[in-house]
Amino acid sequence: MKLSFYIAKRYLFAKKSRNAINVISSVSVAGVTVGTMALIIVLSVFNGLETLVHSIFNTFDPDLKITTEKGKTFIPDSARLSLLSEVDGIACFSLCLEENALLRYGEKQYIATIKGVDDNYVKVSGIDSAMWDGEFLLLSEKGRSYAIPGIGIANNLGLRVNFVTPLNIYVPRRTGSADLNPEDAFVRDFIFPSGIYQVEQDFDSKYVFVPIGFARELLEFESEVTSVEIRFDNESKESEIQKNVTAIFGKGFLVKNKYEQQEIFYKVMRSERLAIFIILTMILIIASFSIIGSLTMLIIEKERDIEILRSLGADNTLIRKIFIYEGWLISIIGAFIGIMLGFIVCWIQQKFGLIKLQSNTLIMNAYPVVMKITDFIIVPATVLLIGFWAAWYPVRFLTKKYLAKN
Repeated sequence: MKLSFYIAKRYLFAKKSRNAINVISSVSVAGVTVGTMALIIVLSVFNGLETLVHSIFNTFDPDLKITTEKGKTFIPDSARLSLLSEVDGIACFSLCLEENALLRYGEKQYIATIKGVDDNYVKVSGIDSAMWDGEFLLLSEKGRSYAIPGIGIANNLGLRVNFVTPLNIYVPRRTGSADLNPEDAFVRDFIFPSGIYQVEQDFDSKYVFVPIGFARELLEFESEVTSVEIRFDNESKESEIQKNVTAIFGKGFLVKNKYEQQEIFYKVMRSERLAIFIILTMILIIASFSIIGSLTMLIIEKERDIEILRSLGADNTLIRKIFIYEGWLISIIGAFIGIMLGFIVCWIQQKFGLIKLQSNTLIMNAYPVVMKITDFIIVPATVLLIGFWAAWYPVRFLTKKYLAKN
């Protein structure tokens, strides 16, 4: 192995009689370098985007969410809630009630979702850390109710925190009958906003948080909820906690973790990541064709060297290894340089955020980048596998002509 590797290294770096071989070898290294660097950068950007999405969803999505299989609302059983509070690993839970409503502020109107929450909601979610204006205050010391709309809703309504103009909320009446007066078909109430939150455009333009008591009175409910949202104190026990909660509530209820709450979105993200990886790998395979060309020309040029090596006692295996090692060297050098360049580009983006996002609705203005050790293992392994194939193919078929004499 030492002899064949030494000769392969000499062939790669020594000057050839045909300059085209040097050029093609350089192009091969450059192609592998660019492909490796692109894989590292793109996968790191996807990691960053996934982390960003997780942080956005963590603001709203609880660790576990309990909903009913049939219908929209259910009455939480006090015995079940008591058992729920005793489950090991659960830090707290919150009762929530959601419904679509028509919002009116001054002369402007907007359709959104009101979400009634109790005092534990700030412990379950991180919404209080995403305030754009005001504070996350649902109930004052005197028991007065307040609302917290998203900045998208506030911009559509021209709403600001001023405690002068109230936010009017209209919802269809549940218990009323048909009437000639359209206003009688709706329950109306008003509330003052105490703050405005900003997380992400879809959430900011959809939800208005209100006290659950206010929501129940508006929706003509007594103790119904649409969900029970849970926060863990130890996420490592997620599967065990989910199993215990499912056993407590039994049939007729859905107990979903964070992934299951946004299952379609996460599947799409993983599919996109896999598709990009496959596309870039195919491009890398195409770039590796230059390795085949380089080795093909080298084998033809070194025909006389092959005869000399055979006369000195070299067997067919040794001669084949020389050219296979040279192909591997091209891949190894290209992969190493590509990994280093990919790491440098990702580090610069992490440090300085040179490439900006075009959207102003996210919580960051530059493309997020997160480097993972698994990517720095999978990418070189993929590159070296392609490099082995690119080296093996021409050596396997083209050396037959020159190794025909045994």
